[in-house]
Amino acid sequence: MITNALRSLWAEPRAADAPARVSRDWVLVGALMVTALLEGVLRDDVAWRPFATIVAVGLAPVLLWRRTRPLACVVVAWGTAMVLGLATLAGGPTHIGLTTMIYVLVLVYALVRWGSGREIVIGLAVVLVAAVIGTVADYTGPSDVIGGFGITAAAAAGGAAFRYRAESWRRALDQIRSQERVGLARELHDMVAHHVSAIAVQAQAGRAMAGQRPEAGLEALAVIEGEASRTLAEMRAMVRVLRDGAPAEYTPQPGIADLVSLARREPVPVVDVEVPGDLDALPLQVDAAVYRVAQEALTNALRHARNASRVEIRVVEGGGRLRLRVTDDGQIDPARPASHGFGLLGMTERVQLLGGTLLAGPAPEGGWAVDAELPTEVRR
Repeated sequence: MITNALRSLWAEPRAADAPARVSRDWVLVGALMVTALLEGVLRDDVAWRPFATIVAVGLAPVLLWRRTRPLACVVVAWGTAMVLGLATLAGGPTHIGLTTMIYVLVLVYALVRWGSGREIVIGLAVVLVAAVIGTVADYTGPSDVIGGFGITAAAAAGGAAFRYRAESWRRALDQIRSQERVGLARELHDMVAHHVSAIAVQAQAGRAMAGQRPEAGLEALAVIEGEASRTLAEMRAMVRVLRDGAPAEYTPQPGIADLVSLARREPVPVVDVEVPGDLDALPLQVDAAVYRVAQEALTNALRHARNASRVEIRVVEGGGRLRLRVTDDGQIDPARPASHGFGLLGMTERVQLLGGTLLAGPAPEGGWAVDAELPTEVRR
């Protein structure tokens, strides 16, 4: 188990989106250099005071590369501390170094926060060796040993905690983007199916009327051209959003007020739309869902209702519920999906996610009916 954990850590890539050097980094380095210089000048109990001051001041700029080169920074700073500890063990004076050099703990945090797994393992090994040498060279008691190692471990743990939180947040965002893409794929299906069905109906009508009225074929071609142009434009916009890394150019989602654009008087079947005019306060999710369900139900009617002369779309609101009913008077196609199919599944899931219900099947009076009920207020 430990071996697997170490292998997993070793293979861990660097943290994504490490921030670039900013002005506060320069301020931090400048403040540390000034503090180290003042400490070196004002304190008279530091061994090798000029050398220790130069080391403390000279190592401070290493912090500028702590995010982009965390291992190199740890090796330079903690390697220097290791050399000072070895100098003490070799017979040199004790207490070499300034208190300001505690800033090397920032490098331990940065190593775990931004480094790769290999860098973390190698860097922490360097830190451990340097800490052991420094402890042996300047041993003052168990409390200092425990405190020193505890503070170093806390710096590493802080880096791990912030790294885990950032990764969790990134994964959550990726999951949200994935869910949004699934929703956009359904939107793409609904939109393309609707427009293609309209194109097919226009082509059939134009072919049927071309023998009696030649101009009808030209009118049908004009309508087909418009539908095809709109379909291509919407498909390009949707695909641009679905691509990874591409900027999303969102446009307002169609709603109940846009259902009137689905109405038509010709060709057959006639599409009749009736919606109330006082639904401005509806939640955006419900507003968009009603339009998409009606659009998909109309697409299915145009595609599967044989010999239909009329399709009716009715929206009624009352009692905190919004009811959508789409019916046609055609003959039922045996191949018409009653409980399967991506379109019907998408409608059902969309409505259920908002706390509503959807039923689709043969109507008692003949033809096909789609009934959807949604709450006018979405629970949060």
